[in-house]
Amino acid sequence: MQKVIFIDLGLIDFKQAWDYQEKLFSEVVQIKTNNRSLSPASKSNTPSAVLPTPSYLIFCGHPHVYTLGNSGNKEHLLINEQELEKKNAAYYKINRGGDITYHGPGQIVGYPILDLDNFFTDIHKYLRFLEELVIRTLAEYGIEAGRSKGETGVWLDAADPLKARKICAMGVRASRWVTMHGFAFNINTDLNYFGNIIPCGIIDKSVTSLDKELGRKVDEEEVKQKLKKHFTSLFECELINEKQQG
Repeated sequence: MQKVIFIDLGLIDFKQAWDYQEKLFSEVVQIKTNNRSLSPASKSNTPSAVLPTPSYLIFCGHPHVYTLGNSGNKEHLLINEQELEKKNAAYYKINRGGDITYHGPGQIVGYPILDLDNFFTDIHKYLRFLEELVIRTLAEYGIEAGRSKGETGVWLDAADPLKARKICAMGVRASRWVTMHGFAFNINTDLNYFGNIIPCGIIDKSVTSLDKELGRKVDEEEVKQKLKKHFTSLFECELINEKQQG
């Protein structure tokens, strides 16, 4: 069973968390590069020379920020720099897939940094697994969620154009089968901030949150525990808290 290091960064500046992701991501990619550069003789004669690649699951939240993916359209940000400043919100163009989204307090952001060579080499399956862990978590709150054809993420009433609403956005980057970025799950999120963008570039569907759907504030730590449970089940792994390493 694969071991995945779990790290909860709490509420952290987006750029600081992005830099931390990039550091871990680069370290994993470098290990893979070094392993591949070893000669067959070295691998055979000194098996310990081939280093295992670590995997991570990071949970955090961010102060108000809008992020635009590689394929996104800047025009989907509907406010200018002065308005961003008034709303105490930041903006970044980043290196994940997808369009524009919002991160803010009351949202659980998950950043899995996985070497998919240790799991399965299929990005489509990987995204479906991320969606599934949120779908299974919502089911524990009595909410039936699913997918919208051609639109990554987790949706409620996806089949009804008049009711369809997204509760979890996703955008990932992968290189040499190592992943980064991930999902943003709206729990007790101020949905008014989504009014300043065209979320994920989708004009005709709305955004929701778990507290809005349940009509009450939700214990975010409880949600994290459920997400972790379904993550370990789907990826057939064991989560090890960062402080438990060694």
